[in-house]
Amino acid sequence: MTNLGILIIIIAALITMILLWFVGIYNGLIRLKNRTDEAWSDIDVQLKRRHDLIPNLVATVKGYMQHEAGTLEKVTAARALALNAGSIAEKGQTENALSGALKSLLMVAESYPELKASQNFLQLQDELSDTENKIMAARRFYNGMVRDFNTGIQTFPANLAASLLAFKKFDFFQAEEGEKQNVEVKF
Repeated sequence: MTNLGILIIIIAALITMILLWFVGIYNGLIRLKNRTDEAWSDIDVQLKRRHDLIPNLVATVKGYMQHEAGTLEKVTAARALALNAGSIAEKGQTENALSGALKSLLMVAESYPELKASQNFLQLQDELSDTENKIMAARRFYNGMVRDFNTGIQTFPANLAASLLAFKKFDFFQAEEGEKQNVEVKF
């Protein structure tokens, strides 16, 4: 075998190694992207469940709280905004506003003993609480997947393949500043 033949074999081996490396990086990034999309889907399912509970909660509360129409309207308006949100950042903002409106509704409901004793209201409140817990868990899982994916596309040498293949980083599903503070309850 001549030097030229050995050189061709070495070059072919290097090209094969680079292609295998590139395929491995690509497959890893696709796996992370799909898991991140799946995590977002989990959040979306829980948000839809919450959106479906709200009309029942508002209808139940409406009969007891004639003087609190403004609170009920805020919840309804916040739900409508949340349903129409497009991007992840926009969904985060509108869902945080909806959470705040629901907290206000539940705090106002504390002033109505008949409402607090209503079996239907208690059941809806439990379902809403359960859904909120599931949203928090799905949000944590999603943010973990976003962290892993974003780290994957930003670290060397995967960032070379990620930029070549136009992978874009995901946004975190974040709490608003107001949601990070404790709710003040006054009597």
